[in-house]
Amino acid sequence: MCTSRAAAVVAGVVILALSACTIDRGKAQVATQSPIAVTTTSQVGAATPTASAVPAASDLATEFAAFEQTLPGKVGMAVVPVGGSSVQVMGGWTTGVAWSTIKVPLAISAIRESGAAAVPFAGPAISRSDNAAAEQLWSLLGTPAQAADAVQSVLAEGTDTSTLVQDRRVRAGFTAFGQTNWSLEDQARFAAHLPCLPNSTKVLDLMSNLEADQQWGLARIDGTESKAGWGPDEAGAYLVRQLGIVTTPAGQTAITLAAEPTSGTFDAGIAVLNQMTAWIQARVAKLPGGRCH
Repeated sequence: MCTSRAAAVVAGVVILALSACTIDRGKAQVATQSPIAVTTTSQVGAATPTASAVPAASDLATEFAAFEQTLPGKVGMAVVPVGGSSVQVMGGWTTGVAWSTIKVPLAISAIRESGAAAVPFAGPAISRSDNAAAEQLWSLLGTPAQAADAVQSVLAEGTDTSTLVQDRRVRAGFTAFGQTNWSLEDQARFAAHLPCLPNSTKVLDLMSNLEADQQWGLARIDGTESKAGWGPDEAGAYLVRQLGIVTTPAGQTAITLAAEPTSGTFDAGIAVLNQMTAWIQARVAKLPGGRCH
C-alpha cells in the first residue's frame, strides 16, 4: 500500500470498491423480458445534488419484510432519493463482495484519467460486463494502489466514504477490485449521487443500454440505468446483486439489490432479483424521488 493510499484511509476518504464479475460464464442464458414501463421525468445530468424531501413511505419496509419471507434465499434492498442521503435499508442481506457493480465508479475514473482512450473499454465493461475490458480500465489508472485510490476518489464524491477498494488479488482467478466489500447502504448512497457527478453521463448511457443477456432485474424497468454483479463464494454459492437508478413520478430513486438464492445458482439469483424488481415496480409511487440541479 502506497503512502498516499494510507493517508487517504486516515483522512476517511473512501477507497473505492471496484468490483468485476470475475467468473467467465460466457453469455448467461437468460430469457429477454419486455421492459416494465413507469412514468418518466426529464433526464438528470451531472450537477450539484439537492436532497429531496423523504416522502411518507414508512410502510415500505414493513411490506418488504413480509415479501422477503416469500423469496427463496437471503435478500436485501436499499433505497435513497437521487441527491439525498437518507437511506432505507431492508432485508437480512446487508453487505458482501461488489463483483461487477464496482465497474461503474471504475469506468468513471478511467474516463476522467484517460478520456477517449478509456471509452472503447468502458463500453463492454458496462454493457456486457466484460472482465478483460474492466482490467484494461484498471490498468489505465496506474499501479493497483493508484487505481484503487482513483476509484476511491469517485466513491467519495458520491458520498460513500466507508468503502475500502481492494487493490490486491485475494482470490486466485478473480480480479482484485471485484473482491471489494461494498454494503448495500454505501452503494445506494453512491448511486444516489451518481447522476450528479462530472463525467458520469457516458457511463449512465451505457447503463441504460445493456446487452440482451444483461436485461434482468432492475434493467427490466423501462428507462432505468443499472449495473449487475455476480460471483461465487468459496463454496461455489452465488451472490447476485445490482445497483440502479429508477425514474418515478416523484423524481429519481437509487436502488441496490442483492440475493443469495437457496439453491446457490446464478440463474436462481437472477430469478429472485426479477421478483424483487416486480415488487418494486408495483410500488413505484411510494419510492422517495429526488433530482440533481
